[in-house]
Amino acid sequence: MTIEQIAEKLSRGERIDATEAKLLWEKAPLWLLARLATEAKVRKSGDKVFYNKNFHLEPTNICLFECRFCSYRRCKGEAGAWDYSMEEVLEQVEKRKTSSATEVHIVGGVHPDRDLYYYAEMIRRIKTIMPEVCVKAFTAVELHYMIRKAGLTIEEGLQLLKEAGMESIPGGGAEIFDERVRAEICPGKCSSAEWLDMHERAHKLGFDSNATMLYGHIENIDHRIDHLLRLRDLQDRTGGFNAFIPLKFRSANNGLTELGETSVVDDLRTLAMSRLILDNVPHIKAYWVMYGKEVAEMALSFGADDIDGTIEDSTKIYSMAGAADERPRLTIGEIEKMCASAGYKAVERDTHYNELNGKRKTEPTMRSESRGCLHTMPSRKEEKPAKQD
Repeated sequence: MTIEQIAEKLSRGERIDATEAKLLWEKAPLWLLARLATEAKVRKSGDKVFYNKNFHLEPTNICLFECRFCSYRRCKGEAGAWDYSMEEVLEQVEKRKTSSATEVHIVGGVHPDRDLYYYAEMIRRIKTIMPEVCVKAFTAVELHYMIRKAGLTIEEGLQLLKEAGMESIPGGGAEIFDERVRAEICPGKCSSAEWLDMHERAHKLGFDSNATMLYGHIENIDHRIDHLLRLRDLQDRTGGFNAFIPLKFRSANNGLTELGETSVVDDLRTLAMSRLILDNVPHIKAYWVMYGKEVAEMALSFGADDIDGTIEDSTKIYSMAGAADERPRLTIGEIEKMCASAGYKAVERDTHYNELNGKRKTEPTMRSESRGCLHTMPSRKEEKPAKQD
């Protein structure tokens, strides 16, 4: 099949396979990928680009894993390590209590001494301070460790967190699914099968989640396509992924520094191909903290329809790896300007992609536990006090 035939197929909204994706990724001109990805984006979200008002909590960067790409991880007692107490974490939430944030995003190192019950209590206490905020927390890697440490099944662990108030799962820890690559860049971390299984089980319990791919290190295009197709297969089964986030490897201060970083052109091709392959994932996110504001704006012309949120200088993961914004934050005005410059309309959303239009919804749309479909859940004010999810 020729590039022109593949392009015609995509313009009709048809699915492409691995062979077609590789030819397009490697040989198609950049302008064609931009056009095709924009067509696919418009079919999904029209003239809208989404953002949310959020902040991050990173309780610790102490981690038992030694991923070669990571600039964030530290050992106990090492310079640059932090390990906030429960009270210190809650103080960070208290500072934002009167903000208009609709989401708190919690990730960190896989701390060897913290288990599921500790983090469930953290969520409960966060919800006491900010009962209306959505808690999106813990990568599949973190969940795998803390649930196993607690001696529970995956379903039991996820249910405990749900009852504590967790609603959604971020997409980190996926890295690259190819196990040979994974063994080189993140030995000891949960396998690709375990990552996918965690999200599948979470989707079946009613959680939605995001998915990621770390690219631009030792992997190749075949590995990227394989990764995207595994996500597409899981989405076919569950429908639980809200968004996909391609994460660019940043080379400062880690074990793969000598590799340097991939080009902006490769970033844009990866964004476009993600949109074209993941035909069943509603949103593609250009995470501005990682790309920088200028490239994130360019990404809106290559299939991305989400740029994440305001952040409010609350994450260090990418600044420690050399990202341009050492103190990342975006104002709503800046977001609106970025979107308008790309020809789109900025739309505020919540974690579950309900459109807010400047107002908090009292009846968020959540996923059905039994079917992976959407339905309206009762307002939090109507729920029993003991169950804050």
